[in-house]
Amino acid sequence: MTLTSELFRRMLREEWRLHEHLFGGRRFAAFPVAVGLLAAGGFALLSYTGTPFSAVVAGLHGLLFFFGLQVGTIGLVGRDALRDALGDVTLLVFSARTLPVSWNRLLAVFLWKDLVYYTCFFIAPLALAAVPTALAAGIGPGRIALLWLTLIGAFALGVTLSLTLAGAATRSRLLVIAPVALVVAAVLWPGVDPVAYTPYALYRDPSIVSALRGFAPVVGFGVLAPLLFRPADTGAYRTATDRFTSLRSLLRDRDGLATRSLLEVGRSSGSVWKVLFSMGVLFAVTALLLGEITAATGLAPSPGVAFGTLLGLGSFTTYSWVTQFDGPGEYLRYPVSLDAVLAGKRRAYLLLSIPAGLVYLGVALVWYEPVALAAGAAVLPLLSVYVFGVTAFVAGLSPTELLFDTPRFVAFGAALSVVAVPLLVLALVAPVVGQAATAAAIGVAALAALAGVVLQRLAGPRWEKRLRA
Repeated sequence: MTLTSELFRRMLREEWRLHEHLFGGRRFAAFPVAVGLLAAGGFALLSYTGTPFSAVVAGLHGLLFFFGLQVGTIGLVGRDALRDALGDVTLLVFSARTLPVSWNRLLAVFLWKDLVYYTCFFIAPLALAAVPTALAAGIGPGRIALLWLTLIGAFALGVTLSLTLAGAATRSRLLVIAPVALVVAAVLWPGVDPVAYTPYALYRDPSIVSALRGFAPVVGFGVLAPLLFRPADTGAYRTATDRFTSLRSLLRDRDGLATRSLLEVGRSSGSVWKVLFSMGVLFAVTALLLGEITAATGLAPSPGVAFGTLLGLGSFTTYSWVTQFDGPGEYLRYPVSLDAVLAGKRRAYLLLSIPAGLVYLGVALVWYEPVALAAGAAVLPLLSVYVFGVTAFVAGLSPTELLFDTPRFVAFGAALSVVAVPLLVLALVAPVVGQAATAAAIGVAALAALAGVVLQRLAGPRWEKRLRA
């Protein structure tokens, strides 16, 4: 057995043990089953509401691209969060100093491990769940197999792109600006179709040219990422000016809990830019979906309701950032209640997530009229409040467990679906129903926000009682 294959096997085992330790022990093995069942139910519901299968396929590619971005960065950029959760450990990908192997080879093996591991645990259940809906839509077995291939390609594009950006950042932050600016210019430049340079292009228009052009960025980023990455000097110390007092005074934050959360996000890897980045990916996915639905049906869904819904629900990632350094029992040592802690977290979360979402609603003005987007400015903050309340009630200060802890994942997914499905249906029927659909969407979002406030008030006593038991 070669060193590379031995590293690959051990990294796979390490990833499994990491998730088993963090997310509920051996019941984590049921996670792919839960993903498959939830996805199958979602596909059936979308089919029942008349959503074209082509729009579902476009959304799946966008979702897996987004998931790939998250997976690629968490092992490298999110090392501080992993250290907080696991303690002082060294993962195999950071063991070049103790093993006779180069950084380049370690990162290349890490990349292949991510592709294989997440293809089995996440992509395969999603792809299998799509089969009944695909067959009902008249899609043949050959095209379904092509769908599976391009879904894996979309995930690989997200992973390799994020690792390339992380690698560039280890050399110079200016190197990150150039590719990001290039992507933004390609999206905004008239006449350029950025989707043609993604694996989804092969499914949309099967041909050798589409395959070469669509998978070329995956190969390119896959080669660049291991070559660019250089390890950070973890022994270095950083100093920062005393911003706590001035920021606390500016926010009039009497107990300082919201100020602490904001400073933690600002001083962590990626700083507050990761909030803007994650929202940007959701914005791009939503724009892609709206374009596909309009092309397939000839009807233009309400962009305000659609953007407001998906950006609001996507603010879950911001909840993860503002709680990334919190231990479940940490606050029990201090004269402060968990209710007050969650109130501070909510203030920091809203200060980060809502402005970031509004920035992208402003970007959407390039393509849509202000009147069409006005509903989004109302739906977005209301859903952000709902997401905070649900997350606080289900997961407390450990939101990452929602990703792979099967019972909590199911509860969280169901709570989001209760709001997401009616809002997305209202966005789809808005061209037919008119302003009544928009008003109904704002009403649903307002009720959800009210439920979110109630859930957040219940969450503090609930988790304090559990932690003191």
